[in-house]
Amino acid sequence: MSPFDSARRDLLRLAPLGLTAALPPMAHAAARANSAQSASTLASIFDIRTYGAVGDGKALDTNAINAAIAAAAASGGGTVYFPAGTWLTFSIRLQSNVALYLAQGCILLAADSPLLGQTTGYNGGTYDAAEPKTSYDAYQDYGHNHWHNSLIWGEDLHDVAITGPGLIHGKGLSNGRDWVVEVVPFKAEQPGVGNKTIALKNCRNVIFRDFSILKGGHFGLLLTGVDNVSIDNLKIDTDRDGMDIDCCKNVRVSNCTVNSPWDDAICPKSSFALGYARATENVTITNCYVTGCYEIGSVLDGTFKKFPDGVQKYRTGRIKCGTESNGGFKNITISNCVFEGCQGLALESEDGALCEDITISNITMRDNVSAPLFFRLGSRLRGPKESTQVGALRRISVNNLVSSNGGSNICSILSGIPGHSLEDIHLSNIFIEHKGGAPVEAAAIRPPEKDTAYPDPEMFGPMPAQGFFLRHIFNLEMSHIEVRPQQPDFRPSFYLDEVTRVDMLAITAPISAKLHAFHLNKVADFRIAFSRAARDTQISTAETQSF
Repeated sequence: MSPFDSARRDLLRLAPLGLTAALPPMAHAAARANSAQSASTLASIFDIRTYGAVGDGKALDTNAINAAIAAAAASGGGTVYFPAGTWLTFSIRLQSNVALYLAQGCILLAADSPLLGQTTGYNGGTYDAAEPKTSYDAYQDYGHNHWHNSLIWGEDLHDVAITGPGLIHGKGLSNGRDWVVEVVPFKAEQPGVGNKTIALKNCRNVIFRDFSILKGGHFGLLLTGVDNVSIDNLKIDTDRDGMDIDCCKNVRVSNCTVNSPWDDAICPKSSFALGYARATENVTITNCYVTGCYEIGSVLDGTFKKFPDGVQKYRTGRIKCGTESNGGFKNITISNCVFEGCQGLALESEDGALCEDITISNITMRDNVSAPLFFRLGSRLRGPKESTQVGALRRISVNNLVSSNGGSNICSILSGIPGHSLEDIHLSNIFIEHKGGAPVEAAAIRPPEKDTAYPDPEMFGPMPAQGFFLRHIFNLEMSHIEVRPQQPDFRPSFYLDEVTRVDMLAITAPISAKLHAFHLNKVADFRIAFSRAARDTQISTAETQSF
């Protein structure tokens, strides 16, 4: 690359940010030599102030922002530039070939929605109307069925982006729940109310990078039927879901931080919101931090203030595939992620989903409140009756997981239902440290099946195992697993119920005269070897056996 080519590249990169004055003299020479190209590049930058935006946090800038986007689209594409300032707005309508750039110091502020019983919000404004109801709305919650009633939305678009270090503050959005501690006075289903920060439907070639979201409404990101997506370096500090990736293909989520105490942090789904079942597949989630133990806003400002004891009881904040699960989850990798003060990692097939070919690796968890792992194949079957049948959860690999100082009431749960087993589950190199303290009586608990219940680790109540509750599984392999309580706990570490073909290698768990490591109920083809928790053993069938 010649010096002039390099200078030209720097000019093109920095021009949208107004930083060309910092270029060296040779770069300016290159710029002058290529004035036509430079002018063309600058012409593709659409500053919202040019279209009348004020940025004082009081005047509504909705019309100016949408005018800038329309101008960029009409010119064949470009970047809509949001400089430092507080840009108060209702619904922003994205268009194809248009990027939004949120500069340092930019606050994109969601204007207040209409209060309950009122028809307009701040200064007589409203968010765009939600789409009309459909025959399949009942198969998922209200928020999943609508996209237009959002701060930023787009449908049937291609080649769109939102980037830059600015902040999106969803102050005027509804979070859709009245049980959230920080209740907002806007009812999600009421006309004119906005309840999502960013919502896209049936789009492709999308980039989200570097910005932050504070109080994102029901969803910080709701992506439905969106393909070829890159989500990188977002910071989300919110009172409901951080990001929902629903019926999407070819998605990369990386380097993100999500604090979401009252709901899920990163949540692939496969709902029926498009009117048909579509899988979420080819998804990578890596190098992310999820939590649910910090006061809203304190992660973004860097103070990391934990909720006082007893104030915040939900602490969800996890990575979860589901609960909406009509289309399935295929070819998923989740790696190099940190969980703190939240629930663990969940895979759920409840509505007919084929949940398969999933790899989970290099995960650390600290101070979590319940199950490090929750894999559930159930039969809620929320979908068209004529086509919705029990799905599958199979070919799942978990490797290199550490969980410390976890809650003890709910252990890791891997459970199918009668007649529908989890299949081909491999767990290896896992260390589980939990608080312990369960009495001998807890080992006698027999959790109900609850085939059709809403899936969550708490669904079965207190568990009879301190490490893993394993029910309705075929072909289970566990190697180099250690379970360690901080206080004596008199439940077996491994409770197996209707499990066939089990191999356990190098298992470490507490044992004593009063405590067995394993309880087997209707288990067939069981083998254990090279383990501290039990002698090498091979059992063809076990109706009921502890050792």
